[in-house]
Amino acid sequence: MESERGATTAAAPSPRKPRPERSQLARRHVLRGASFALVTALLLSVLGRPGSSRDGAKVRRPSSSSMADVYEQGELTPLQRHVAFFDRDKDGVIYSSETYEGFRAIGCGVPLSAAAAIFINGGLGPKTIPENEKTPPFKLPIYVKNIHKGKHGSDSDVYDAHGRFVPEKFEEIFKKHAHTRPDALTGKELQELLEANREPKDFKGWLGGFTEWKVLYYVCKDKDGFLHKDTARAVYDGSLFERLENERKSKESTS
Repeated sequence: MESERGATTAAAPSPRKPRPERSQLARRHVLRGASFALVTALLLSVLGRPGSSRDGAKVRRPSSSSMADVYEQGELTPLQRHVAFFDRDKDGVIYSSETYEGFRAIGCGVPLSAAAAIFINGGLGPKTIPENEKTPPFKLPIYVKNIHKGKHGSDSDVYDAHGRFVPEKFEEIFKKHAHTRPDALTGKELQELLEANREPKDFKGWLGGFTEWKVLYYVCKDKDGFLHKDTARAVYDGSLFERLENERKSKESTS
């Protein structure tokens, strides 16, 4: 008979945490999906449709003398051309619903398009509204003629204070931060650019620059993760947006 004195007792295995049942996991996914759908629906209800209110009644647009003639006064500045794509009815005013439609037109999903519309119009719009101009509630209009007033800090200064393109500043982006290839940026190099542009305590500027560049990188990077110089250049004059919309339409027509 073995002596109990020398016997060792094996450590009892720690009890495993019970795994959630499949029904519980399914309920979680349903709740997450429902929450996501609810938030998206709320955003879209706030965005509404340009020129109409939630109950379908027509909302008065700003008078044509206020902004619509921006397209008739001669050549647009590069910054005005940059945003003109999102002025879907070309009346000189970009409502949040038009920003949403513009992002959808270039292939962005509903959540990204809705969030971009709220953020961009909410951040830039108030700076561009002319004095004594009455605007529809919740539509967050951006006035194309005054878009230069919405220029935020912590950027690369590729646009000057008047909305003009500064080639030297654009070239500087790639000279300083394109380490892997001279004509493209990786995601890491893009982050380096954003950090280099940050001004102290300019939280709105940080967020503005982060959103603009990250969305551009997400939409336009190639299969190897490069954002090409020509692509970035096309953003600054707005031609990229039209190209993306045409490419999307072409794919839809052939599918």
